[in-house]
Amino acid sequence: MNPIKLLVIDDHTLFRRGLVALLSQDGRFRLAGQAGDMGEALRCCTDVPDVILLDNHLPGVRGIDGIPALKDAYAGVRILMLTVSENEEDLAAAMLAGADGYLLKTVETEQLCDSIEKVLAGECVISPDMMTKFVTAFRSKAPAPESAASTPALQPQPLAEDVTLESLSAREREILVLIARGDSNKGIARALDIAETTVKVHVQHIFRKLNLSSRVQVAIYAAARGWG
Repeated sequence: MNPIKLLVIDDHTLFRRGLVALLSQDGRFRLAGQAGDMGEALRCCTDVPDVILLDNHLPGVRGIDGIPALKDAYAGVRILMLTVSENEEDLAAAMLAGADGYLLKTVETEQLCDSIEKVLAGECVISPDMMTKFVTAFRSKAPAPESAASTPALQPQPLAEDVTLESLSAREREILVLIARGDSNKGIARALDIAETTVKVHVQHIFRKLNLSSRVQVAIYAAARGWG
């Protein structure tokens, strides 16, 4: 496989250069460019990057606010936020703006490298602690479903507009809840004692039946109904 082309955007020069040096040692990656602000990021790459590692707290235009411009400038690019912000509102804003993942800078190196590959493959990657905050934030804004106390956790009473929920099998409902809690396919496979490939098939069925396209949308869907 060709190396994954990376653009690293972070205004902290020491951190950015350290990250670039670290990732450059891994044969899976190749540096397409690095920048300290959004203007430089839009000018620095002659070769379109595959994945952008983007900090939020940049001088001038915030990382989150620059996501649409980056998507326009680099067709098909995936954007993985790499930031110190543990604010769930920043996370929600990033995902709504078009980010493909959100990791904290405390992430382990191997997890970061794996996450870059997952994002490029079309998966949405969010730090587990942030997924919990994200789901909690949406749940706190959503009206509690009627008779929630008497409704089994994995089989909530469908709301009137949730006709499509009835199309999910019992196993798919279980997996939907685990996705909403931030579990990976591997974690779900382990929890349910099934093959990871089987989980992937179920996840695709969930996306199709509920007309969703990402794990974040699943989390929002579930949180709004008091799941997870």
